[in-house]
Amino acid sequence: MLRRLVSLVLILGLPTFLVGQQAPQSASAAATSPAVTTPSEPSAPPPLPHTLLDGTPVKLRISQTISSADAKVGQEIPFEVIEDVDVDGLPVIPKGSTAIGTVTDSSPKRSMGRAGKLDISISYARLSDQEKVALRAVKDTKGGGHVGAMTGAMVATSIVFFPAAPLFLFIHGKDISIPQGTEITAFVQGDMHLDIAKFAPPAAAGAAAPNVAAAATGSLAIASTPPGADIEIDGAFVGNTPSTVTVAPGTHQVVVKKKGFTDWNRSLNVTGGTVSINASLEPASN
Repeated sequence: MLRRLVSLVLILGLPTFLVGQQAPQSASAAATSPAVTTPSEPSAPPPLPHTLLDGTPVKLRISQTISSADAKVGQEIPFEVIEDVDVDGLPVIPKGSTAIGTVTDSSPKRSMGRAGKLDISISYARLSDQEKVALRAVKDTKGGGHVGAMTGAMVATSIVFFPAAPLFLFIHGKDISIPQGTEITAFVQGDMHLDIAKFAPPAAAGAAAPNVAAAATGSLAIASTPPGADIEIDGAFVGNTPSTVTVAPGTHQVVVKKKGFTDWNRSLNVTGGTVSINASLEPASN
């Protein structure tokens, strides 16, 4: 009798047991029945305020003619910024600022019809607070696209940008000459946070007497051969040649220096007006 009762319980309890086992599976199926949505990628955080953004275009113009016939590796090539670059409404790379390039490879045309070669790298431009901002040839470094900007004069001389380099101008053919005034567009390399107070215009306190201020200053118009040299006045860097610098009347120590050349030093007495200087730099002896 007992054996029959046990058998009966087992038989009657089996459906309940099976239902209990199947319930979680049904719940799991119900949980997975809605359409699965892929979460969107998190958006990039907004840039910090007062930031010169990566990829900002900087329009440049070469300040001297350069040729593969006589260019030397390591020679610095000056460029000029031709449009203001603003951050928060303030020109942080003002028009007229200097950018510096360097000849990385050069060879003149050779016999048997072999072509000349000229490779130039542009590494930085000067901010108005005299700090440097790094540049590159392409707007977007994540893609492999060839997006270096080329204007008419550059197309005419077959200048080609290669995205693998910071900013390289590769030119192959006969002796190549890049004429003074050739324009290119470079792009800021990486975000650069700025101390925006350094770029604010001077306080308006002195605006009430502009004639007095003008009478109390003089100007030094400083050029050099070769151009693109650093200018120091009384030990402070003030720009690159050619530049016009405003100074107070009095005696000033002017130093013009460039890598590979002997420093040019003069002590000048400024009484007012504009004094023109052309510093002829001598190659440094080895």
